[in-house]
Amino acid sequence: MLANHSSGLQTANRILNELPPEEYESLSPYLQPVALQLGDVLYYPQDPTTHVYFLNRGTVSVITTFEDGGNVEIGMVGNEGMFGLNVVLGSVDTPHEALVQLPGDGFRLPAEIVRKEFKKGGQLHDLLLRYTQAFIIQIAQTAACNRSHPLGGRLARWLLMSHDRALTDELELTHEFIGIMLGSRRACVSEAAGKLQDEGAIRYKRGRITIVDRAKLETMTCECYQVMKREFNRLLRNHRAH
Repeated sequence: MLANHSSGLQTANRILNELPPEEYESLSPYLQPVALQLGDVLYYPQDPTTHVYFLNRGTVSVITTFEDGGNVEIGMVGNEGMFGLNVVLGSVDTPHEALVQLPGDGFRLPAEIVRKEFKKGGQLHDLLLRYTQAFIIQIAQTAACNRSHPLGGRLARWLLMSHDRALTDELELTHEFIGIMLGSRRACVSEAAGKLQDEGAIRYKRGRITIVDRAKLETMTCECYQVMKREFNRLLRNHRAH
């Protein structure tokens, strides 16, 4: 849901929307609106992190690449958080790539500004620490899920997570791209997606997946989706009314 701030900016980012007015106003002059296109690379491995990103819509995948050229998603960032946590944790870069998985929009903020505000120890400090814990849980649960659960349940989990952050039922995704995110071959993803479509949970056509029956999709996911969602909601629930 979009929230209006006194600066005139509208945001759907949970962290920005939970900031008290005085903290938000100290950041707002530096918030730069950005459009995020499918496949945009925000950062390559070891690039200095000059900006952080607060998404309104869409998702950014945090990807690790192996020596043989293979790659897999290890985390997903959407409007529940911020991409660029390393800048408040004392690191100037990251070994991972940041790739726009679903198009959308948001704001970028110079790293030194968010670092300065974080060090004040206010609500932003608290929210980012809570989000860091939630993101670590997501990474750990994703690793366990990819190791232990069948592809169909993992695909349903990944689509639900994407749906939560995209704020639309229409997801611009190809099976090849999903295969990269899940570390699976395209043919296997196509087979798993076909089963979800046969059950009436999704519809797939020409690089777009439509969530037709979310309740049905939730019955087909593995347990990991609810674990991640519960932890994000617990750690990032509203602490302040605006």
